[in-house]
Amino acid sequence: MGNDLADVLVVGAGPTGLVLACDLARRGAAVRIVDRPPAPPRTSRAKGPNARSLEILDDLGVADEVLAAGSDPLPMLKYRDRLPVAETDPWADSAPSPDAPYDRGRLIAQWRLEEILRDRLAGYGVRVELGREVVGLTEAADGRHVDVTFAEDRTERVRYVVGCDGAHSSVRKLLGIGFEGTTAEDQVMVCGDVDLAEGALDRTRWHQWFDEDGAVMLCPIPGTRTGWWFQAGPERDGRGRPLAPTADGFRRLLARHTALPGRALTRAELLSTYRVNVRMADRFRAGRVFLAGDAAHVHAVAGGLGMNTGIQDAFNLGWKLGLVLAGHAGAELLDTYEEERLPVAARTLDLTSERLRATLEAIRRPGGGLDAAITLDTTGLGVGYRWSSLARAHDEAPRPDEAPRPDGAPRPDEAPRPDETPRPNETPRPGDCLPGSPQPGDRAPDAPCVDAATGARTRLHRVFAGPRTTVLGFGPGSAAVLREVAAAYGDTGVRTCRVYAPYEGGARSGPGTAVVDDEGHAAAAYGTGASDDRDTETDTDTDTDTGTRTGTDTATGTVIVVRPDHHLGLSAPADDAGSVHAYLRRLHGAGRPRNGSPALVDAARKG
Repeated sequence: MGNDLADVLVVGAGPTGLVLACDLARRGAAVRIVDRPPAPPRTSRAKGPNARSLEILDDLGVADEVLAAGSDPLPMLKYRDRLPVAETDPWADSAPSPDAPYDRGRLIAQWRLEEILRDRLAGYGVRVELGREVVGLTEAADGRHVDVTFAEDRTERVRYVVGCDGAHSSVRKLLGIGFEGTTAEDQVMVCGDVDLAEGALDRTRWHQWFDEDGAVMLCPIPGTRTGWWFQAGPERDGRGRPLAPTADGFRRLLARHTALPGRALTRAELLSTYRVNVRMADRFRAGRVFLAGDAAHVHAVAGGLGMNTGIQDAFNLGWKLGLVLAGHAGAELLDTYEEERLPVAARTLDLTSERLRATLEAIRRPGGGLDAAITLDTTGLGVGYRWSSLARAHDEAPRPDEAPRPDGAPRPDEAPRPDETPRPNETPRPGDCLPGSPQPGDRAPDAPCVDAATGARTRLHRVFAGPRTTVLGFGPGSAAVLREVAAAYGDTGVRTCRVYAPYEGGARSGPGTAVVDDEGHAAAAYGTGASDDRDTETDTDTDTDTGTRTGTDTATGTVIVVRPDHHLGLSAPADDAGSVHAYLRRLHGAGRPRNGSPALVDAARKG
């Protein structure tokens, strides 16, 4: 048995496992990642990240590489009986907005995305251990570690395991977790990566032939001169059974449905048969072992949400494991992974099945195509966790058992609650967010702004980037809370950011980061009404020595806690400091030790 005790073993080195490993590595966790194949797969499978996944990749510092290596989604050219009948650009009316700079996804071969993520992970000193298959998992009787047995008959001990090893997950099977659902044997597609003769088709279009007796779809693979994603209805034998895909079969399908000769297809590899599977694991956790991505849920390809849902699973789990491993949060924080992501997975199964039905209906008519699968829901930007016990309204008074414990650890999570909407007879108090603004659990909007120290253009998601919780302060009244938070958590994973309205004068100084909401987009996105407070604010100055403001502040202000995964945790009036501190205690304990000792982290890891 190995002597080194890793914090987390990630099983599976696809996009889900690589995102999780990158997130953990940048938090300083001792992470390892293993994959069964002896070499990284050279398959293009998923067609790229959606808008929400691009935000996650941006946070990890790789979005620019992904954008450079990929292309925008392409207009779709639809054919019937070999003739073009319609062209549709599903994104023609879409544009970036201040709160969502990524309005659409990106086409990129999955192997290229994985290559970018592996390079990022290597920058943290972590490399994928190839050719390693997990064949046994045993959690210790004391519940403090997991013994992992590999196919080479070697057993190694780790604190946590995350199975990101796909729909046929060995981790899930070893845990005995059910994977209930259905397989539609009559909904079959053959797929592969192919080369077409140069100039055979316009590479600025996604070509789609839908006929009564079958279909062929060809989408250019970015970063290649002649590579295409090939998808088609299968050839069938005399009894109507689908035939296995072959290069010659692809050529026959090409000749049958398109105006191209079969010889135009010069190469075909990574051939596979896809059947519509809609399945979800009974649970996403068993003790110290978790499931993420296709290991936890599979669904119809319509909408392109498979890889993206896995990436978002990883981003939800990574920060929670990081805080528990660092000793800031109690192990109960890990319960919120399943609490939050299992309902999202269930909704995704419903959404993709609905989009598949809509697409199958659309392609019956000339001019129908895969654009029927695309809706605002498939961007991922609307996914939130309002039901979560981590989504806290400021007027939910802390329970008695949430008072800080002597060791600074947080108390157990609350029971889940339904989405909250303002009651008709409620009158917003100063500092409350306006109706229609993001609620706790929702994705935190982006907003362009100006760095108060340098004058450089920036945006809120740049402020959020990195493995920390962010506390935003709107309005002069938020200054006191930000100072208290900075004093308690200044170097333990919490950053503060004062968001100044453009009319706020005086020195813009204090703890943490400061930005100027020069165009009012931040106040509008978060519903703080800060840009409307100028009539109530009196002239004030800031004492740069103490960070306090002199004069009279009649604008109370708002404080918003943004989780490390860019979801709102809490929104509270600035005079409700108690709610802010209670929420932060749940994630980060009581703050930095008085003596500055790292003993808390060491003690947690020894446990």
